[in-house]
Amino acid sequence: MVVQTAVVGAGTVSRTHLSGIRKNPRAELIGICDTNESAANERAREYGTVAVTDLDRLLEMEPDAVHVCTPVQTHFDIASQAIENGVATILEKPATVTVEELEGLEELAESNDVPLTVVHNHLFYPSVRRARELIDAGELGELRGVDTIFAGITRPDSVKRGSWVFELPGGEFEEALPHPIYSALGISGFPESRDDISAQTSCSREYEGGFSYDQAQVQYTTADGTLCTVKMLSETKPQRLHIVNGSEQSLIVDEINQSVYRIEDDYTASPIARSKKGLDLSLSQLSSTVENATMMLSSRIDDGWERETKLNSHYAIFDQFAAAVETGSDVPVPVQQSKWTICAMEEIRDAASRNASDREDVITIGH
Repeated sequence: MVVQTAVVGAGTVSRTHLSGIRKNPRAELIGICDTNESAANERAREYGTVAVTDLDRLLEMEPDAVHVCTPVQTHFDIASQAIENGVATILEKPATVTVEELEGLEELAESNDVPLTVVHNHLFYPSVRRARELIDAGELGELRGVDTIFAGITRPDSVKRGSWVFELPGGEFEEALPHPIYSALGISGFPESRDDISAQTSCSREYEGGFSYDQAQVQYTTADGTLCTVKMLSETKPQRLHIVNGSEQSLIVDEINQSVYRIEDDYTASPIARSKKGLDLSLSQLSSTVENATMMLSSRIDDGWERETKLNSHYAIFDQFAAAVETGSDVPVPVQQSKWTICAMEEIRDAASRNASDREDVITIGH
């Protein structure tokens, strides 16, 4: 079975989906839909497919699966219609604006017996996959803590995805928040309840759009007792780090250079041990660099789909999603992971709202 696949949305991210579908031997691209006719036609010409401007018309083409690449505010309605027509659905992140919406889609998917998943592509980066393999193999022992820092996130009033982001409380900054949150959740595990999640926000400047935050931090404890923090900062030099501490080993995962550094010794035992840390980290970095270079070189020799799924995190998700549609195997990202991601984002919005109210109270008292 080749999965007949369509794309809804002809914006920035649609190119990644269209190219991935076209390359995937499990899938066949049958159409693209966007209410903007010129954008739909442009993408259709670029990728050799059919353009339509109406979702009903797209569903009449009887796709097996749809990729939803529209603004998040539209995800619920589009996905609901697709799922009700028995079409497997993959959503760009964040899946929906609220947890309530996602729970509604989850119920629809279960009742219509179709796969539903979300693009959490950072979890499929080579470095993060390697870290998760080490954790799953038990090499770190029991997880004690996960600290994630994503610095250098775009300012709220910048435009990367389109003006629709300005309807979000954190603007463009909020559009990026799912990445570090779902990454931490995928590495550490999930909280036992929503009460285990807390958030803090700050706003470093005044914005004409009235955005309520441009820095955020989430803390939670997993059901297994792992203490986790996720810190997200705008207007700094970029960093994308996960520090994973276990009872036996620890890891430093750097998403920017796709490196995994293993901490296996006690470097506080003596001056010699402390000096050894720099050497060990340098050797670990060299090993990761050589491994990455080998992967890139092999991709030039072997540009097949299997190799691409190892290097391209989006393609890895698309391939596993198509396999789930084709064979009934597991989807790449469970809906539960996306629900916890949106729970954390809702806590961030609540914290930002409280901060805004506190600032208004101070201004009122001052007057």
